[in-house]
Amino acid sequence: MRILCKGCEALGKATIRAGCNAFFGYPITPQTELVAYLSKKMPEHNRLIIQAESEISAINMVYGAAAAGFRVMTSTASPGMSLKAEGISYIVGSELPCVIVNVCRVGPGLGGIQPSQQDYFFMTKGLGHGGVRAIVLAPNSVQEIYDLTIEAFDLADKYRNPVIIFLDGTLGQVMESLDIEDEYEDKVHTLSDIISLKPWSSNGKLHRKNRNIIKSLNLDNDDLKRHMDNLSNKYLQIKKNEIRYEKIYLDKKVDIILVCFGMISRTCEKAAEELKKENIEVGIIRPITLWPFPYDIIKHMSENTKYGFLCVEMNFGQMIEDVILSSYGNNKVYSYAEVSGDIIDYESVIKYVKGIIKGEVNEYKV
Repeated sequence: MRILCKGCEALGKATIRAGCNAFFGYPITPQTELVAYLSKKMPEHNRLIIQAESEISAINMVYGAAAAGFRVMTSTASPGMSLKAEGISYIVGSELPCVIVNVCRVGPGLGGIQPSQQDYFFMTKGLGHGGVRAIVLAPNSVQEIYDLTIEAFDLADKYRNPVIIFLDGTLGQVMESLDIEDEYEDKVHTLSDIISLKPWSSNGKLHRKNRNIIKSLNLDNDDLKRHMDNLSNKYLQIKKNEIRYEKIYLDKKVDIILVCFGMISRTCEKAAEELKKENIEVGIIRPITLWPFPYDIIKHMSENTKYGFLCVEMNFGQMIEDVILSSYGNNKVYSYAEVSGDIIDYESVIKYVKGIIKGEVNEYKV
């Protein structure tokens, strides 16, 4: 079945379909539509939804529900993610699965409600104290929001770790066609299912000797070392198994490769199509997982471009650092980074590409 659907609503539909038992959140633009949608639909499917008194309360409710074995989600926008950071670190340290949505808005502090990608560093490198890591998925369409949200719950359970869905504000608000199943089987797990599928959970076992204890505190040095080794090995497994990206127009050598994610990748694709009409060949690498980042494919493609890479972002230039690391100095890397509250238009990307070819744009320096 194909329907017309807003990005935040697609998130909600996927959350229901994925079998999310509980949602804890707090209204903040531009993701309030998700909370509004779930507040109506979760009770219809006998699911729990609570509007917490704050983002801090919401993330700690997520901790409790995840510890009990439930599939659980929270969502917010940029300022709310700052408030959730401590709780996220506890959840990672306790090895609990959950899905966290960040619909990114512009600026530090309260900033503005316009769209942005300024939380890239926050999501990929500074999510919480203690060196925590989480898979960060960056869809670029309403359809991909739906598909990746369902996958996010499975990945969270697979690795017993939070998974982040990272959108810019425009993608949360845009309306597009969405293909969804007409009917589906309810995936919500009963207590007996949880005990069977998640034997580690704090699920109300009556036998004292078999009780599970969920915690992130380890005061014994040997226990702490085992725990940290386990987290390190988990991160290595994620980097080995879960890197996702899309290559566009890279079946041959090109003049320049654009590296971009989320909504901006669609702007870049339009720019590439227009430049092709002027015999300027442009390829695109779109990271779908911002962490783990697809370093190897960018390194591999360093020899496939004449002028190098152009990283296009709606921030001050953040992913550019990962692109530079990826290229290993094998080719030049340029940055087109802009934070105006508006989506970067394809004409501006075209102008920037032509500037590089003409030698009018300087290579980015760290």
